[in-house]
Amino acid sequence: MRLPPLLWNEEERLAALAEYDALGPDVDLGLDEITQLASRIFGTASAAVSFVADDRQVFHAAIGTDISTTPREISFCAHALAEEAELVVLDASSDPRFGDNPLVTGTPFIRFYAGAPLRTRDGYSIGTLCLIDPHPRSRFTEADRANLLALAAIVMNRLEVRRLEIARTIGQSRFRNIAATSPDAIVVADHHGRISFWNAGAQSMFGFTAEEAEGRAIDIIVPPKARGMHDGGLMRAAHGGTTKLIGRKVELVALHKDGREFPIELSLSMWSEGPHAAFGSIMRDLTERRAAEDRLFRMAHFDPLTELPNRAALLDRTSALVARAEPFALLMLDLDQFKDVNDTLGHSAGDAVLKTIAARLLGCVGALDTVSRLGGDEFAILLPGEDPRARATAVADCLTRTVAAPIPLEGQDVHVSASVGIAVFPGDGADAEELLSGADLAMYQAKSEGRHCQRFYAPALRSAAIHRRAFEGELRDALDQGQFRLFYQPQVRLADGALLGTEALLRWAHPERGLLAPDAFLPALESGSLAHDVGLWVLEAACRQAARWRSAAPSFVVGINLFSAQFRDGTLAERVRAALDRHALPPSALELEVTENIILREDETMLAPLRTLRAQGVGVALDDFGTGYASLSVLKRYPISRIKIDRGFIRDLVEDKTDAAVVTAMAFLGTMLGIEVIAEGVETEAQRALLAQCGCTIAQGYLYGRPMPVEAFDALLPPPATRAA
Repeated sequence: MRLPPLLWNEEERLAALAEYDALGPDVDLGLDEITQLASRIFGTASAAVSFVADDRQVFHAAIGTDISTTPREISFCAHALAEEAELVVLDASSDPRFGDNPLVTGTPFIRFYAGAPLRTRDGYSIGTLCLIDPHPRSRFTEADRANLLALAAIVMNRLEVRRLEIARTIGQSRFRNIAATSPDAIVVADHHGRISFWNAGAQSMFGFTAEEAEGRAIDIIVPPKARGMHDGGLMRAAHGGTTKLIGRKVELVALHKDGREFPIELSLSMWSEGPHAAFGSIMRDLTERRAAEDRLFRMAHFDPLTELPNRAALLDRTSALVARAEPFALLMLDLDQFKDVNDTLGHSAGDAVLKTIAARLLGCVGALDTVSRLGGDEFAILLPGEDPRARATAVADCLTRTVAAPIPLEGQDVHVSASVGIAVFPGDGADAEELLSGADLAMYQAKSEGRHCQRFYAPALRSAAIHRRAFEGELRDALDQGQFRLFYQPQVRLADGALLGTEALLRWAHPERGLLAPDAFLPALESGSLAHDVGLWVLEAACRQAARWRSAAPSFVVGINLFSAQFRDGTLAERVRAALDRHALPPSALELEVTENIILREDETMLAPLRTLRAQGVGVALDDFGTGYASLSVLKRYPISRIKIDRGFIRDLVEDKTDAAVVTAMAFLGTMLGIEVIAEGVETEAQRALLAQCGCTIAQGYLYGRPMPVEAFDALLPPPATRAA
């Protein structure tokens, strides 16, 4: 029977808790493996079994925290007791119940919490199995909830055995009263091994009624092959000898009335009844529990898609080799072009490719090696043994070769390749995490050097990564402290030199290195986590300035460059529209510039917001046109209003007939498609004249002005009197 929380009698709940004797600081409940499993499955910093007393909460088997007890009034678990299933708090700092809780504002700085109540068979919640992490989460899925409840059920299974053992020490009558209603099998046998007590739980588990079992030998539930050993042990104990079973929980095989054998957990105790010994056993069918534990164990150690070991299992095996000082190589493998598979064929096709790749990787290694999937399209291979560098080279050659073979899928061949990074122990790291990090750095080096290749870790890679992280910290300071600036370069009409608009260009007023041009920091900014935030700052600053200039020149247009990161959260169109509204700007006042390379990387995520914005009147310019690998179909698919001819075609325009022909073709193409064409990098009068002959109508370059601060650009605008006229 499960009692609704509001019907609980707190005195009765505390009495139920007392039956488990679980509040003492030195009590070992044997639950460490469960909390370790929980922490690993859910990836949390901490997991624990908690019991809620009248004034405090007591933690047992706590993983990842040194806290053993807290006052009840601040306990998250006390709230969880009243839940029907479980309590999940995704971000405690924004939850009105917990925002000012000292466990949130101070150690252990709880942000995420999930607790499943531990309910007795009478329906009293005595505590929780809880997960704690200092980082918030965006979701906790139904599958996560089911797994947490399954772990809580395993905890209660263990605790129920403890409750019965404690009851046994209180007295025979108390034990028999509890045993009579326990769902566990409770069996008492005399010194001859004859059954003297058989409860309903035993009948349910073994199929014999009490009338059939009592008075018969305990052998009726022991498989024939184990009866000799079992009888011998009981006889020794009955006559004052010792047996390994007394006072311990052991797992054995039992026999059902129908002849079926099944696993049980047995806790055996012995006492005296007059001059003779008697034996009491508490037994539990392990069939379902083992199935649940096996499923949870696989979740904690294996990737569900490929059935390869996961990151946690790989780190365990790597750490074991490090502890034994055995040489090995650790390889990190990342698939090239895999995103294209997901984007073009769908995620089910991507899953099929990952399964095929997993099978191919296994074909390149030996029986003692470990192939694991770390997540996404990343795999790792652990190669123990002598001469690890030579073996790693040979295996990496096999990996890159076999991964690159065509994968037949849905009537077509799918092609991916692999970049491999290698770290070797000893030499490249002192522990598993450091070695995995080294292999990861080497793998990214392989990607940056052309992909479909292998690279070994070198200390210089870590130094570069440390420098890059430090640089990212400086970029964060630059944004927080207002060190970024926008410079503006004029865009003019070739026919009469009229100023039509400007391109906003990012600069960094570094406090020590002075004004930095984009080449000095844009690569780090684009590859880091700040690109989205800096892009929003550029949008806001450019719109603010455009509003000022539009009051003087009503048709003036400001162009800004977008980062690929600005497309990934799906809010670009809304953010642009909001910025225009804040500064009372019409959509035509803004032009968004994207490059061919960004389109290739973010194709599917870009199309919808750009179409939305273009339909509203915002300009969309394709920058660096002709330098990337995008096909002309981009001009058909994308809502492009202007193409910008890259400066590389303008530099030798006067001397190189090929460049002149390409520029002419681009200008003609733009005219036919109704797309404006602007030439970048115009520096001489001869270039200007020839561009006009080629059919180009707008230009940008040093001939008309270098990128300049706002104050200098103001001077290019018509004087106030002219503006008024």
